Amino acid sequence: MNYQYIDTHCHLNFKDFQEDADQALDRSLAAKTAVIIVGSETKTSKRAIDRAQKHPSGVYATIGLHPIHLEQALVENHSEEGDYAFQSRGEEFNYQEYLDLGKSPKVVAIGEVGLDYYHLNPNKDADLQKQKQKEVFIRQLDLAQELNLPVIIHCREAHDDLYPLLQDYQAKNGLGEKPWGVIHCFSGDLNLARKYIDLGLLISFTGIITFSHQWDEVIKEIPLEKMMIETDSPYLTPVPLRGKRNEPAYVQYVAKKIGEVKGLSQEEVGSKTLRTAMDFFCLSDLI
Repeated sequence: MNYQYIDTHCHLNFKDFQEDADQALDRSLAAKTAVIIVGSETKTSKRAIDRAQKHPSGVYATIGLHPIHLEQALVENHSEEGDYAFQSRGEEFNYQEYLDLGKSPKVVAIGEVGLDYYHLNPNKDADLQKQKQKEVFIRQLDLAQELNLPVIIHCREAHDDLYPLLQDYQAKNGLGEKPWGVIHCFSGDLNLARKYIDLGLLISFTGIITFSHQWDEVIKEIPLEKMMIETDSPYLTPVPLRGKRNEPAYVQYVAKKIGEVKGLSQEEVGSKTLRTAMDFFCLSDLI
C-alpha cells in the first residue's frame, strides 16, 4: 500500500481502545495512514509491540517509561486539551527489560520519555521527583543510543530543565548530524523550537493546533522538513471532530491545518511529513 500520512504518535494500546483498537487501526490503514503505537510503561510497551506484530507493514511500536508513571498517584487533567483521570501504579525503570523489548524489529523508537512537572505528586517532595525524572530520562537516552533508535520526547511545564539537559547530552555524545529525537506535541514558542532544531531534534504537532492559534508562528517559520504530525490519540481530537475520541485516521486534519498556515496543500504536508518520518524512524515499506 502507498501511504499518504503517518500518525507518528498514538496510543491504541490504552484502555480507551480496549474494545475496538483493531477497528480504529483498520480505519487508519483504509485512510492510507500508517501508525506508530507509543508505549508509556512496560505493559503498554508490550501491548504496542503485540499489536504491531499483527501487521506486516504500516504499523510500528515504541517502548519507554513516561515520567508520570514513575510515581504511584492519581493522574488528572482538566483543560482545553481534554479531561482525563487514571491511576498510575508507579514503575521502577528496568534497563535490561526495556533493552530486550527494544530488540523487536517492530520497535522504531524509545518513547515516550522525558519530563513532566505538571503531574508531580503534591504529597511528595517536588525536587526529588524532578531529579528522579531526569535520571530515568537520561538512562532511556542511553538505551536509545545502545539500540541505535531515535527518541520521542515528552515535555510538560519542564522546558527550562529539558533544553539544557538535552544540550548537555547532545554535546557529550556528539549527536545531531541526523535527527536523533523529536519533541512530541510541541508546546513551546518559535525561539524554543529553533533551539531544539539546532540540537538535531524535530518538532511534532497534534490536533491542538487546529483549535488554538498559539503555534501558528512556529508552523509558519519552521521548515516543513523539520516537522512531523501526530494525533496523540485518544487525546487532543482536532477540529472538526472536537468532543469525539481521537484516533489515528484524524491526523489528516493536523496536516490540513499546517497546510493552511504555510500556504501548502494538505496532500503536500502529508507527503513531506511522511518522508521525514520514514527517514527518522528508518521505515522503508510505506511508499
